[in-house]
Amino acid sequence: MALLDPWLERLRRVRDALVANPRFQRWALKNPITRPLARRGARAGLDLAAGFVYSQVLVACAQLKLFDILRDGPLSLDALATKLALSEPATRRLLEAAASLGLAERRGGAYGLGLLGAAFAGNRAALAIVEHQPLLYADLADPVALLRQEKRGRLADYWPYSDGVAPESLSAQQIGPYSAFMAATQPMVAQEALDAYDISRHRRLLDIGGGEGVFLAAAAARAPHLQLALFDLPAVAARAKERLEESGLLSRADIHGGDFLNDPLPEGADVATLIRIVHDHDDASALKLLRNVRKALAPGATLLIIEGMSGIKGAEPLDAYYGFYTLAMGRGAPRRVEEIEALLREAGFGKFRLLRNALPALTSILVAEAV
Repeated sequence: MALLDPWLERLRRVRDALVANPRFQRWALKNPITRPLARRGARAGLDLAAGFVYSQVLVACAQLKLFDILRDGPLSLDALATKLALSEPATRRLLEAAASLGLAERRGGAYGLGLLGAAFAGNRAALAIVEHQPLLYADLADPVALLRQEKRGRLADYWPYSDGVAPESLSAQQIGPYSAFMAATQPMVAQEALDAYDISRHRRLLDIGGGEGVFLAAAAARAPHLQLALFDLPAVAARAKERLEESGLLSRADIHGGDFLNDPLPEGADVATLIRIVHDHDDASALKLLRNVRKALAPGATLLIIEGMSGIKGAEPLDAYYGFYTLAMGRGAPRRVEEIEALLREAGFGKFRLLRNALPALTSILVAEAV
C-alpha cells in the first residue's frame, strides 16, 4: 500500500528511531526543555503496564462497597477494616492504592472519597460495568491465545446468543444475567442519547434489541405522547413486559418477541433505535439486521445507532476495549462511523448525521433516514 505522504513517514521513522534510543531517552530526561514531555511519556508507559492492577483495585473497591461506605464521610483505618472485613494491613494497602488512583483520599488519619471515587459512588450503572469486568479480565489472561482463537472466551457463554444458534429458544435462566446487566447499565446510555436527540419530535418509537425496556421508559418520560414498541428475544421481551407493567407504561407499549435477524419487525414506527447492538455482529449479520430494520420503516423514518464507535475524538481507547471485548465475546467489532454508514447505505438508509454529545467515551449517536 502506497504511503500518502512519504516525507511525513520519513520524519516519523526518524522520530521513532530517536525515541527508541536509550541514550536519547536519558538526554530527554536531563534536558529541561524536553523533560516534561519525557516524564509524561514515562507516566503513560507506566499506566499502560500497570493498568491491569489499577482495574483490579477498582474492582476490589466496587466489590467491597467501599464507595458506599465512604459516602457519608471519612472513616479511620480500623473502622474501615471492620466494615470491609479485612485486616488492617490489607485495608491500608487497598486504601493507599485507591488514594493513588483518585478513588480515595487521605484526610488526616482517616480516608474519604477521592474525586473519581465520588463519581463512581453516584453512578450505579458505571459500578455495574466495573463489577462485570472480571469476566473479560479472565479471558484476557492469555491475550495471544485469544487473538489466535485457541481458547473460547467466558464472555461467549455470558452472552449465549453470540453463538447465533436459535437465539429465540434461549430460556429465562440463560438470558437472565446479561439481561439484568444491560438493564443496569442502560440508564446512562439512555440519558446521553436523549440529551443529544429530541425524541419528542416522533410519535412512535421501536427499540430493537431493547432489552428490559429501560430506554423506552426513559424516552417515555421525555415525550409523554410517544407510543412505544420493543422487539427482543422472547425471554427478554417477557422481562420487558414485567418492567414496563410495573412502571405503568405497558398501556403505551407493544412488546414483541423473536429473532431480529430472521423474523419480521413490527411496522408503524417513525423512529427506531439500535442501542449497543450493531457492534455485537459481524458485517454480514449487521447488514442483515439493518435490512430487516429498513423493511419495517417507511421512507423518511429515522434510525438511531447508539453505541461506542471507533475513531471518535475523545473516545480513542474504545478501540482497545471493544476490540478485545467483542473478540472474547466471539463476534462483532468496533466500527468507524464511515463503516457503519456504508452498511446503512447498502441496507437502504441515507442522510447521515453524527450528533455531538457530552460524553463520546460512553456512546456516540448516528442518525440515519430510511430512503
